[in-house]
Parts: sequence; structure tokens; C-alpha cells
Amino acid sequence: MRKNLIASAVGTLLAMGAGSALAAAPADWSKIPAKEITLLYPGVSPIEWITKGTEHGGARALKKGERCADCHDEEASDMGAKMVTGKKIEPNPIAGKAPAIPVKVQAAHDGENLYLRFSWTQPKASGAAKMDDKNPVKIAYMLESGGKVELADLAGCWASCHSDSRTMPGAADTKTKYVKGGSLAEGRFYDLVQWRSGEKKGYDGYVADKRVMEGGKGLVSADGKLDGNTWTVVFTRKLAGGGEGDVKLETGKTYNFGFAIHDDSAVGRFHHVSLGHHLGIDAKADITAAKQ
Repeated sequence: MRKNLIASAVGTLLAMGAGSALAAAPADWSKIPAKEITLLYPGVSPIEWITKGTEHGGARALKKGERCADCHDEEASDMGAKMVTGKKIEPNPIAGKAPAIPVKVQAAHDGENLYLRFSWTQPKASGAAKMDDKNPVKIAYMLESGGKVELADLAGCWASCHSDSRTMPGAADTKTKYVKGGSLAEGRFYDLVQWRSGEKKGYDGYVADKRVMEGGKGLVSADGKLDGNTWTVVFTRKLAGGGEGDVKLETGKTYNFGFAIHDDSAVGRFHHVSLGHHLGIDAKADITAAKQ
């Protein structure tokens, strides 16, 4: 009996040890550098609008190879305010909706897993009808490798947002996010990971010729909580990926990175989005995941 108890205890400790080796998030996130990134309400600004010079003055800068963040990073909140109120490219403004959400982003890795931590203050609810009554909050991030997705290196995940996508004015409510010429086989895709507050679970998929919310094998866990009025969501993701639509992450390299929050039970384009940024694995970038 005693031997069985000892064997059981040892087995439990070994299992715990193995789990820790596979997913050992930083014990003290306060020691991990944080990058504050402001997510803005984008209104009706699909990639077709972004690249049309007669409507968006920044189109010329894009053609010269300048990132959206180079011009707009410090004015994201002001841009969101213009769009959320309907002053610019928003035909259906939602009264009381937040114009922007400042988010602290932290990243680290342990040689096996990438850890991404997002924290932000919950904006005041607009009082509008709930579009997704099951999930008050959703947060997703997208990664792209090699710049095979046109404009991913300059505009982040904006290259997956099109004027014919559902919830866009006049569009059929069927088409999801997609990439121009999207193809997993040819490497033209975004790796997509999402966490949903109501379902308390994560999704691991991709965006190629369409958005797919499954197929990836990189996501180890996605955990979120609301403490007072502060949301914190931590994603644990295998560096190697290993599934359909998973980008393999390697030390010394950088990846195109963007993320979005669907706040206030929003769906589709009624989210808050980041401009395009770069994530580095032991490499200098907007956000650097250093080995711990």
C-alpha cells in the first residue's frame, strides 16, 4: 500500500515537472518589458481604402515602403475618435463605443514555448445591442512570416480585411477575412489565434483564402480573467507550431504581428485593431520575446 502511495506521488510530481517544462510562463510578469499599443476603432477602412490614394493620403507612403505605424502610431487614439463618432468612414456609428483601447503587451519564451500577455482596462459599455451575447470579449493575434502576404510587413493584419467581407456596408454576410492569393501551400497566410471570454477557450487557425478557426497545433493554452476592471489574457504557444496554418517561430527572427479586441460583445469589423507591428524571438523588434 505504502509503495503504491509513493509511486503515485512520484508519478504526480513527474507529471507536474513535465508539464512545467512544456509550459513554464514567467513567474513574475512585472520583470518582463511591456509595450503599450493603442488599438483603434477602424470604421470602414478595408485594405482597398488604405491603398486608394484619392481617399487615403497614406497610400503614397505605403507604396514607398513605409509602415502604417510609422505615420499613425502616436495618433491612433485620435483616429479612432474620428471614426467611432462617424466623422470619418463610419456610416453606422455606435453611440458610446470606445474610440480606442490602450493595451500592454508582453512576450517571453523558454526555448519551447512563446508566451504572450495582453492586459487592458475594460472600456465603459456602450449600451448597444449585443452582437455576440455569448462572448463579451474576444482577443486575437495574427502572425505572418516572410512577407509573402502582400502588405503584411507594412499594414499588419489589415491585408486580411476587405471591402467585400461580411459586416462591411453592402457586402453579403458570408465572406470572412481572407488574403489576396491566399494559399497554405505557398506560404501566403496568417497564423490566427483567438480567445473568447464566454466560452473560456482558445482557437488555433489561420487566414488564407478564407478564415479557418481550427487546424493549428501550436496553441498550448489561452487563459483570460477580469480582475476589477482589468482584463489579462495569456497565450502559450509552441514555437515550432506543427499544425495546419502554424508559423514556425525561430530565435533571431522577426515576424509580422497584429492583434484585435472585440469588446462590448462586438463581431466582425466592429472591433478595435492594432496597426502592424513586428514580434521578435530573441531579436530586436517592436515586441521582443526574450528567453527566460
